[in-house]
Amino acid sequence: MNEVKLNNKTALVTGATSGIGEATAKHLASLGCNLVLCGRRAEKLASLKMELAHYQINIITLCFDICDYNETQNSINQLFDAGITIDILINNAGLAAGLSKIYEGEINDWERMIDTNIKGLLYITRLISPKMIANGSGHIINVGSIAAKEVYDNGNVYCGTKRMVDALNLSMRRELAEHNIKVSAVHPGAVETEFSLVRFNGNESKAKAVYEGFENLLPEDIADGIIYMLTRPHRVNINEMTIMPKAQPVASVIYRNKGL
Repeated sequence: MNEVKLNNKTALVTGATSGIGEATAKHLASLGCNLVLCGRRAEKLASLKMELAHYQINIITLCFDICDYNETQNSINQLFDAGITIDILINNAGLAAGLSKIYEGEINDWERMIDTNIKGLLYITRLISPKMIANGSGHIINVGSIAAKEVYDNGNVYCGTKRMVDALNLSMRRELAEHNIKVSAVHPGAVETEFSLVRFNGNESKAKAVYEGFENLLPEDIADGIIYMLTRPHRVNINEMTIMPKAQPVASVIYRNKGL
């Protein structure tokens, strides 16, 4: 089938310290892909690097806040100064903050989501994509959400940011195709990660309740989808993929306690 091999390629993964980013990094490492792991928690990055060391791949960790352009630029420039080529960019960093009506929303929550989900993705892409163009190859995968496709109650601003990710993915696909660069998006439904814990500001009982009574997706399920997109033959571009739990047919409906 002429699948693309990932060994000896280098992938940069944002939000690599937990959830989908961590699971994707582990899967890439198992296929021999060199890694640049990015996140804000230095101890988590160091722990993941140590865990993956037995794969005998090159692993670089970059600890910075993706919402800060200067920090982001300085970190990425370290890679370029070292002559490192990024073949794969996984735009995974993202979060939800709060769950409220738009007329009751917290401005700080809004800014946090906009800064991370939209501006952070733009900052990284702006820095990495010109190098991909210069090299004449690359693959960018944007991690969106079912919220990009369906607005749900009290998710207003989060849904808006993920709709923007969807639009940016389409724009990147259109603009980068002529440079031989693939662009894809994966839109997950309910995945049990730190997502709800962050949304509810560390309230563990509220976060746990989100996933009760049904079999939710695991980060590894989304990582599998990402690897599938990355390993298609050179002629194939998976524009987007939506992955849902069996019990969640649409964003706002989850069938709980039904053995699904």
